[in-house]
Amino acid sequence: MCTTHGFGMSRRGLILAGATGAAAFLSGGVPLPAFAQGTPPNAISPDAALKRLMDGNARYAANAPNQRDFSAGRAARATAQYPFASILSCADSRVAPELAFDEGPGELFVVRVAGNFVNNDGLASLEYGAKFLGSPLIMVLGHSNCGAVDATIKVLKDNIQLPGHLPDLVNAIKPAVEKAKAEKPGNLLDAAISSNVAFNVERLKTANPILSQMVSDKKVMVVGAVYDLASGKVNMVA
Repeated sequence: MCTTHGFGMSRRGLILAGATGAAAFLSGGVPLPAFAQGTPPNAISPDAALKRLMDGNARYAANAPNQRDFSAGRAARATAQYPFASILSCADSRVAPELAFDEGPGELFVVRVAGNFVNNDGLASLEYGAKFLGSPLIMVLGHSNCGAVDATIKVLKDNIQLPGHLPDLVNAIKPAVEKAKAEKPGNLLDAAISSNVAFNVERLKTANPILSQMVSDKKVMVVGAVYDLASGKVNMVA
């Protein structure tokens, strides 16, 4: 794992302080220990984190993943975690971020919801990943042929009423679909998928008070991408 330090003492101090704060709460009241060498292994720049993600995806798409012993480091991971990237992903069963980016346990902090949109619970999780786990990168990851986006398009087109809590999902994705539709694309589904990613990237960048400040301070970068189900490739869109 890369141990290059990208932010100096302030970032290290933030992570170590967080280990005794909210991290203590989410770990059952037991403070997470500081990294043995003082510099957390995820203390890398946002650009370096993005490069690592995309390099991993290139290996995955080429069917040349790194060989791993998944039992290695299990004891250490039981006491602390240092994810280098947070992923807001769709819940689609065909999308597995750890596989798509060729990463092992403890490397990615993943939040999943059908349609990969930001809600309050997901936002709180991503805030925790950034502020208290030290993740320098957040990626909103959409995917081709997204059923949640397609359902939203059909509801808006045919004025369909969905059962249960599904209307909440449609309402969350609706602004991105309407924006894509206004641009009269050749393929509305593809355009809406990208629009939905970009819409939620902006929501995260401007989410007060935590993420907006960390983005402004260049401690966190928020990007958007779309995973192609057929090829396994991830393409940046925001």
